[in-house]
Order: sequence, then C-alpha cells, then structure tokens
Amino acid sequence: MLRVASKSLRAPRSVPISRKSSTLPPGYAADPKAPPMLRYQASLPRLPVPNLESTCAKYLETVQPLLTPAAFAKTQSSVKSFLQSPLAAELQSRLNNRAAAPEVLNWISEWWNDAAYMGYRDPVVVYVSYFFVHADDRLRREPAKRAASLIKAVLPFRELVESGRLEPEAVRGAPLCMASYKWLFHASRYPVKPSDTAFKFDPKTHNHIVVIRKNRFFVVPLADAQGNELSAADLEAQFNSIIAQAGEGSTTAPAVGALTADNRDLWADAREELARAGNEETLKKIESAMIIVALDDTKPITRKDISWNTWVGNGRNRWFDKHQLIVYDNGRSGFLGEHSCMDGTPTLRMNEFILSALAANQIPLGSPTPSASVPAPTELSFTLPPTILTTIKGAEKRFDELIGAHDMEVLQYEGFGKDFAKAHKTSPDALAQLVKQLAWHKMHGRPAVTYESAQTRKYQLGRTEVIRSASNESKAWAEAMLSETPRDPLELKSLFTQAAKRHGQYAAWAADGQGVDRHLFGLKKLLKEGEELPEIYKDEAYAKSSHWELSTSQLSSRFFDGWGYGEVVPDGYGLSYSIGDDYIRWTITSLKRDTELLKHYLAEAATETKHMLEKAAKLEKAKL
Repeated sequence: MLRVASKSLRAPRSVPISRKSSTLPPGYAADPKAPPMLRYQASLPRLPVPNLESTCAKYLETVQPLLTPAAFAKTQSSVKSFLQSPLAAELQSRLNNRAAAPEVLNWISEWWNDAAYMGYRDPVVVYVSYFFVHADDRLRREPAKRAASLIKAVLPFRELVESGRLEPEAVRGAPLCMASYKWLFHASRYPVKPSDTAFKFDPKTHNHIVVIRKNRFFVVPLADAQGNELSAADLEAQFNSIIAQAGEGSTTAPAVGALTADNRDLWADAREELARAGNEETLKKIESAMIIVALDDTKPITRKDISWNTWVGNGRNRWFDKHQLIVYDNGRSGFLGEHSCMDGTPTLRMNEFILSALAANQIPLGSPTPSASVPAPTELSFTLPPTILTTIKGAEKRFDELIGAHDMEVLQYEGFGKDFAKAHKTSPDALAQLVKQLAWHKMHGRPAVTYESAQTRKYQLGRTEVIRSASNESKAWAEAMLSETPRDPLELKSLFTQAAKRHGQYAAWAADGQGVDRHLFGLKKLLKEGEELPEIYKDEAYAKSSHWELSTSQLSSRFFDGWGYGEVVPDGYGLSYSIGDDYIRWTITSLKRDTELLKHYLAEAATETKHMLEKAAKLEKAKL
C-alpha cells in the first residue's frame, strides 16, 4: 500500500497571539464564551473550494516539467476534455454544496483523516510517525534526571492546554485553528477495522504517565495522594526505581509494545485478543496516560544514531499509538509523534516550550529531596496466552524485516544557512528546495516529483496542502547549472531568482487552500457509483505527478538536533530539513535506495549553488 503523503511541518513561523493585539485581520472576533485558546475558532474561515479552471491551470503548469512534450500534449487534452465535461461541473457543484453545509466545518477534513491516517493499514512506524531529536542537555546526563526534568516541564504546558489558557497561534496576524490540541495529552489511537479511531481521556482522573523500560510497563502518578504535583526529585526517584527494577542485561519481558508497530489490522485482532484475555484495564492505563516515556538502555551519540533510534528504536520498547518522550542511558532524549489526530506544529510548540523553559531555568523543580510519601511506581502486568506470544514474535519479525530494509543518512551542511539566503535576498526555504532539485538532477538527470507540505491551519480544522516544488523554472535553472557549456553566473542567478519566486507563489497558493492536490482529491471522492472516472485521473500525469519521490518538510528549531520521518513511496525518500542561521540539516530515509549517494549530491549541489550566488554577487557589485 502506497503511503499518502501528509507531513505538515513546513509553515511560516507561528507565534502566540497577544490578548491586547489590535492587528488581527478583518473578520476575526474573540468569542467571550470560549476559553482563550479557542477564542477565535468560531471566526476562522472555512477551507475554500478552489476555482476549477484555476486548479486545472496550476495542475498543467506543475506537471509540465515532469513530462515529455508528447505526454504533456496528451495531458493538456485530458484536462481540456475534463473542464468541458458536464461531470466536472457537477463534481464542482457537489463539492461547493458540501463545503457550504452548516455541519461541515472543513470539506476535506473527514476524508483526509481517514485516507491519510485512520484508514491507513500499514504500520505507523515507519510510514506515519515522525521524530524530533532534542538538543543535548549537559546538566542532565543521567537518564532519570533527564526524564524527570522533561516531564516536570511538560506539566505546565499540559495545564495551559487542558484549561484552555494557552494563547492561540497566528501566522502573519491571522489566528490558526487550535482544535487539534485536544489530542496532545491523555489521548490514544485505537486499532479498528477498517478504520482506526481515537479517544481522549479525562486528565483529572488519569493523572499519570506510563514508563517503558526493557519492554516492561510502569505507571507513575503525577501527583501524590493529597493532589500535590510531584517534584522533579520525586519523579527522578521513580525513574531510578524503574531502571533498577528492570535490571541489567538482556530483556526478558515479552515485547507487547511491538504489536503497536504491526499492520493495523493485525494489531486490531491482537488488541481484541488481549482484551478478551483480561488485559483491558492494563491497556486503558497505557492509553489514558498523559504521555509515554520510553527509557531506552542504549547510548546513541552521533546525529545519525540518535535519529535512527528515536525514529524506530528496536520496535519493542515503545507504544506507537501515543506520543512518546524517549530518553537514553546517556541522558540524550527525543520525541516520537503519533500523527493521526494532529500534525507537527502543536507538538513542535510543546517540545520547544519544555526545552526552552528548562534551558532558561524557568521550570520550578520543587524540593531537591524526594518525598518519603510518594508511592513506588506500579508495574503493569499482562496476561499473555500462547497465541498472543506467537503474535508478538510475528510482529517483532515483521518489524525487523521492515526496518532492516531501510536506512538513514543525516547531512549537517555548514556551508550556509538562513543568514546567507537573506544576504542574497532569497527565501531560505526556496533555496533549500532548489538545492534538492539540483541534487536530484545530478542523480537522475531530471526534476524530482516533490511534495513539500504546507499547513492550512488558518482555516477551521485545517491540516495540509501540497507545495509542488518542481517547476518549469526550477528545471530550467538546474539544467543551466549542469550545462556542459559554462554559463554566466548572472544568467544562472536570474534563473535561480525566477525559480525561487515561482516556489514562493506555489507556497502561497498552498497555504491559502488553493493548491492542486486536495481539490482534485475532493472531486474524485464525490464520484457516484456508475459514474465513469474522468480522463484526467486516468492520464499518466496524474499518477506520475503525485508519486512523491521526495517527501519534504521543513522544521527549524534551535532546541532540536534533528528530526525526520519515512518515505511515502517505495522508490522515494523522506527528506526532512532544518534551516539554521549558518547551516542546513537534512535527514534522508529510504528503502536503501542509494541514500548515501543522495546525501553526497545534496552537499555538492548546496556548495555549487553557494558559489554561483557568490560569483553573481561579485559581478553585480563590480557593475555598480
């Protein structure tokens, strides 16, 4: 099953809205009855339905660089035929009616959540989950101390979210949808046939975390019997107790967590069997926890090793249906995101909150001495019939085979970053995307079919739209860069500028809900039984232009030392990236498809682009 690309972390930097802000765009009004976090929800606009002619024109423009002239002429004919057909007008009318229905807050939301997440049956790791690697905390190199500080810093953020007092975010003054924050804590995805579900638990009656160590599960309360929040020292004592109970040496406990890494239908069957065997309350304890803390008995050091371990681990000491903080025996840490109910921007905000607050010593850690009244952590026990033990072994085997087929490379390119891009008056994101296109041209001699995610949270229940990053302009620039005949740097700079400008236009369209892919997806969903599939969907360009060879997304934070996710097609790459002031970091994943070679070409393309811009700048300066 091919993965529906859905990563959604690239967006203009969002910032919390000030209560005193008077710069909101027209049309937004605070709801006095809503909690602060949701005060603009009711006035958020609904996701628009793009104009059909506009979508078809954009579609033709974005497929052209991927096709031969003959194939493009055929695609033009299929698009023209579609636009002139009564069925196209009828589908557009149906979509407009759906979008206008009072009970439908977002015309694509239900469809997309099912297609990209809940109805997706392949394992969530590697195909859905994403990870963040935390920057090293040199003050907390012991795993229990590091885990305790992270949980202690999560608690005030949880209180802001659950009370609704968290300030809503905005991009360029426009408030963003905050509805998905509901799923940040005390929530779980559930394996169900044919489509998964999710459930949110009451944090007041489930005030605990679940800690996994050597495949064993422990419940740690977050408050004492009198309701007082545990101190960092209390939590550290709990974590040290768990590490001691789990012991040294190899793991002996059955890897129940491996079931969550399996095919969703197989996991659904296994969960039902676990429940029938008397484990329902044990499962509920795990699923209702604020968050999972995985204490791994490994000590990864390099960016590649810690990225790999945070992404997949060993597939056993995890519970992939929930958000997880992962802490290693050398005190390094990271986060693994459960993607079905929310995208990466809320979890980015949470992780930045806890890491920045700890770095600035803004988290009150409480008494440095653990309280004698705090109860020891409680180990959860499973009743595991032989059939389940067999299923666990099968899940472990399937995980090992899936992960064994993958590899990862991390490129920390320190030749330039955001400052360089701005000095050359270009968008840092466009620069990074054009480097990718040049690298792919070096590797394959053609443009890459590229998905870059854009968030659409400025609309009610908004999630994502596609920036189709390959363009006629990027193709012209890459071909000129690789021309056997040396080209004038000023000409190359001109082509580069045109390509960057076009990328900016594509990004703006996507953020405004005016992209190509979601609209065509929605029209196709409204075909009724007996109606023939329009030729536009049968034409080779449709499948080719959405076969995402490069699934790309940008997330940049000074508190992270890496992040990433998996590929979305078997012959493609997951290509996450971060742009710092003086570096670009790429994390590349694939089914062992010359991943190291793509890393090489990215570095080479970045350096060549840098030299081209510098030479052009010198020539421009000499003309002054």
